[in-house]
Amino acid sequence: MTESHNSGNSDSNGSADSGHVDISRRRLLGTVGAAGAAGLVIGAAGGVGISGAVSHDDTTTGAAGPQSLTSVGATEVMFHGKHQAGITTPLQSRGHLIAFDLAPGAGRKEAAALLRRWSATAKALMAGKAPAGDTGIALDAGPSSLTVTFGFGRTFFDRTGLAARRPTGLDPLPAFSSDALDPRRSEGDLWVQIGADDALVAFHALRALQKDAGDAARVRWQMNGFNRSAGATAKPMTARNLMGQVDGTGNPKPTDPDFDRRIFVPAGATGAQEWMAGGSYAVVRRIRMLLDDWEKLPLDRQEKVIGRRKSDGAPLTGGTETTELDLNKFGPDGKLVIPDNAHSRISAPEQNGGAAMLRRPFSFHDGIGPDGTPDAGLLFVCWQADPLRGFVPVQRKLDRGDALSSFIRHESSGLFAVPGGPAEGEYVGQRLLEA
Repeated sequence: MTESHNSGNSDSNGSADSGHVDISRRRLLGTVGAAGAAGLVIGAAGGVGISGAVSHDDTTTGAAGPQSLTSVGATEVMFHGKHQAGITTPLQSRGHLIAFDLAPGAGRKEAAALLRRWSATAKALMAGKAPAGDTGIALDAGPSSLTVTFGFGRTFFDRTGLAARRPTGLDPLPAFSSDALDPRRSEGDLWVQIGADDALVAFHALRALQKDAGDAARVRWQMNGFNRSAGATAKPMTARNLMGQVDGTGNPKPTDPDFDRRIFVPAGATGAQEWMAGGSYAVVRRIRMLLDDWEKLPLDRQEKVIGRRKSDGAPLTGGTETTELDLNKFGPDGKLVIPDNAHSRISAPEQNGGAAMLRRPFSFHDGIGPDGTPDAGLLFVCWQADPLRGFVPVQRKLDRGDALSSFIRHESSGLFAVPGGPAEGEYVGQRLLEA
């Protein structure tokens, strides 16, 4: 776990592909009504469309006339654009991560057909429209900030005959001493990230994409996550993790002058990287938190492990959450105020040659284990233009002496190349699969 702050928006407008019913899920519940547009919110990294409420006669309550979706349900993130949605999109309250392996005998042709299907389904669902043969899981919901993001694992290139186009950014991650990785829940040929502000909308997308896989690909692993719901706090705040810590303060922001250079593969890339222009690399880790051990620590010990106040996320050296760490400040006892093994000190960019990544995690809780401890923690997802300059140097340093390491366990890992967003008329990955 490394520090960062989540912010930003996503991509430009698009419409549903043919083969999908061009009708709102919400409109299917009752009489078709008028659709409006509530406007467009523009952010530093692109636009997030706030679709208008789709009205209908409410036959379930007998109340006739237009009824509006709340702003949470009406928010639409666009499928087409320079970058895929789900990278700079603000954190959603529900998430699913799922990896697939191509079926035996499936190759480049089958992979291309699958990405076409997946892209068409994602585009329709992100617009709040029901695909043909829809299950009805989310009929009464709007888009709810749904995003679907697709990536390719290292093994995908061998199985599709595209090894010559595998980018160096997919070189295997090094082993870390704190790893306790389960290979059955690691890596994969294809990776999909789903996020939404409604649990049924998120599950709807998960189910639709799983069905679309058909005989071309099989699920390798799947993980479910959550964050605080939109509107649960009086004002927007950095999320807290299951340890109760404000988690994500030092994240790079789209307004930073070097944001694109750090997070996205630049346009004009050549050779094996050309198809990755506008894309990014996702490191995905399931990090279990040893909550029973953590919660036994008194508050002051917890804060020294992190290097920040638990109440508001401010550095132990003073100020507010966004105040820079004073890594050279000593207390009256002659000791560093932020200990030399504090998580925030070790993961700080200035301690790692400026290495930075955009963290966009979900918390998870998968029940109580046989030993009575919670199987809970963080689905860590971080984005960078080059994982060997982003995740790897920071994790190496954390691996050597992070005080937090005694309270977490890295249980699975994956690295995926996530291509840029598709242009109108394209599907995700088309520039790789049809070059």
